Amino acid sequence: MTPRDASESPRNRWSDLDRPPLNVTALRRGLVREGSLWREVDVVQSTGSTNSDLVARAGGGREVAEGVVLVAEEQTAARGRLDRRWTAPARSGLFFSVLLRPAEVPVARWGWLPLLTGVAVATGLSRAAGVDTALKWPNDLLVTVGGEERKAGGILAERAGDDGVVVGVGINVSLRADELPVPTAGSLALAGAVSTDRDPLLRGVLRALEDWYGRWRGAGGDAGACGLQETYAAGCATLGRVVRAELPGDRELVGEAVAVDGDGRLVLATGEGVQEPVGAGDIVHLRGR
Repeated sequence: MTPRDASESPRNRWSDLDRPPLNVTALRRGLVREGSLWREVDVVQSTGSTNSDLVARAGGGREVAEGVVLVAEEQTAARGRLDRRWTAPARSGLFFSVLLRPAEVPVARWGWLPLLTGVAVATGLSRAAGVDTALKWPNDLLVTVGGEERKAGGILAERAGDDGVVVGVGINVSLRADELPVPTAGSLALAGAVSTDRDPLLRGVLRALEDWYGRWRGAGGDAGACGLQETYAAGCATLGRVVRAELPGDRELVGEAVAVDGDGRLVLATGEGVQEPVGAGDIVHLRGR
């Protein structure tokens, strides 16, 4: 689907005064500056998937610089991990993707990028929305609604050519209870956010992402040395719980999640006393017990 620029004439479903459009001029002024990671910020009114668009753009035969940010007011074919689909009303959330080129970091450590992004999102939302966000390994964002943990967002990282990674983020911001895709979903509004103004929320998340990415890249991708591994573990809701990992080939592994190792893998301690790391690419489902 061809993206439509946010400046086009609005249609009826864009007239919700409680969900104003993003201010692309203010976003660029606040994020694109000398020495910043962010080189370009584009906002489109509607597209299928910002990740698909940015991956295609990065592999389109011309060099696209690191630090491009693509934001959509609405996604009609948003994808999660394992190509799962989800939708949300226009302007009800933050739907964006960024292009990163971590040339200084060995490819074996790039698996930390979705976890790093989770830490950045949690950091940014805590400051800008006053909401505590927990991280479900490897890519879910959880908030507490009525004493229950609910998924309010997710992260998807995809390779873009030989040296690039596109990281996409989707966050439910203002969804009301009757708009949730499933009863177990949540939103910042339902979690008691002090603000659902998407402009400062997006700026806060992107500034936190720039900070954590810079630390990680400066340490050559060593998540322990830059403090990322410890910070992620502190905010990871999966640790300390017994989970079942359904692996390819009809293999199942049940154990307590005891750590996230230096490569970003979840370490499960089984009933046989064996500790086994599981990579995000190996997981089909990760369910609580």
